[in-house]
Amino acid sequence: MVSKTIKSEPITRRRVLKAGAVMPLAALVPVGVHRGRSTIRVGVIGCGGRGTGAARDCSKTEGVEIVAMGDLFADRMARSRKNLSERIGASYKVDDAHAFVGFDACDRVLACDVDLVILATPPAFRPQQLEKAINAGKHVFMEKPVAVCPAGIRQVIEVAAKAKEKRLSLVAGTQRRHQAPYLETIKRIHDGAIGDVVAARCYWNQGFLWHYARKRDDSDVEWQVRNWLYFTWLSGDHIVEQHIHNIDVINWVMGGPPKRARGMGGRQVRTNPKFGQIFDHFAIEYEYPNGAHCTSMCRQIDGTWREVGEQVIGTEGTSAPGGWIRGESKWAWKGKRISAYVQEHADLIASIRAGEPLNEGKRVAESTLTAIMGRMSAYTGKTVTWDFARNKSQLDLRPQSLDFGQRPAGEVSVPGVTPLV
Repeated sequence: MVSKTIKSEPITRRRVLKAGAVMPLAALVPVGVHRGRSTIRVGVIGCGGRGTGAARDCSKTEGVEIVAMGDLFADRMARSRKNLSERIGASYKVDDAHAFVGFDACDRVLACDVDLVILATPPAFRPQQLEKAINAGKHVFMEKPVAVCPAGIRQVIEVAAKAKEKRLSLVAGTQRRHQAPYLETIKRIHDGAIGDVVAARCYWNQGFLWHYARKRDDSDVEWQVRNWLYFTWLSGDHIVEQHIHNIDVINWVMGGPPKRARGMGGRQVRTNPKFGQIFDHFAIEYEYPNGAHCTSMCRQIDGTWREVGEQVIGTEGTSAPGGWIRGESKWAWKGKRISAYVQEHADLIASIRAGEPLNEGKRVAESTLTAIMGRMSAYTGKTVTWDFARNKSQLDLRPQSLDFGQRPAGEVSVPGVTPLV
């Protein structure tokens, strides 16, 4: 995900009410206590750029302390600790005894006295780490996507149901779900502002992202995990890792996931083996149960036109779900904008303090699976139905065990040749 961290004051009830917006739960609940204390203690699992950013965003809510951290790599841990200690001040409480490095870092953070954990390792590890966190009785913020294969999705949905039974909050990094312009616009769409939705389109087209150059002494596993964007078993490919944001918005508008996906894609520019085996472009047609179709495009190629966003077409108008409607009359969001990356954590913390758990697990799993369906169709050249992906696919990319050893990079998929499993 490409994110932008902005400087902002802590989210408080007074600040939210001054904003004059249609705001989520965090705007309305008073500060309370959790387990007999007003401070929420947070552990961070995965200390790369996204985990560090999520910790900063979480700390902007009053009464939050970052108290434990875990990562596979010592150098990444050191950079993250330096960043957080310099930028979040008194909210940073991690001492050397609670900064864990290695394959067992997740387990060691979960063994600490923390109320909430941030899961921000590469998506391959999300299902297993989520299950461990819920079994340990922790509230969870988990970055998207939440899995890279249908087997992982089924595990996440099962664990989300367990979290609901245990009254644990589970919030995902699909931040548009917490963004006031999206909330208000999609409410209007659902209330009939553009009539019946008949079509949609969504895009995440941009240039190249970062790349980690392999060092001479890197094992296969270390290089792949450090360079995780480019390996399907780790990231799900960029349609899953990044474009899920836009796909999630379309599912939100449509009221649920599509019934089938037909897609194509390829690897035209990033053909060097250093880019693993992912594609550099996708184009997917999703068909929803109401008969509406969505055209979905994503690309990571330098020197090409760029667009990130969504548009919905109805029988009586059109809308960009992020803030405007054009029908019999025009409407555009004019309220104050608050960082959705901060708001999603504020909503999570508020739900914990209020004893009213938020649970976004099943919903984000369905949006992740929608993206996976598109990838599966593009990789194989086959139509992929929701029923097949949700209930019948045997594709399981979850790492059952891992160490710093050999692991083949995997072949690049060839449509018409690669089997649909």
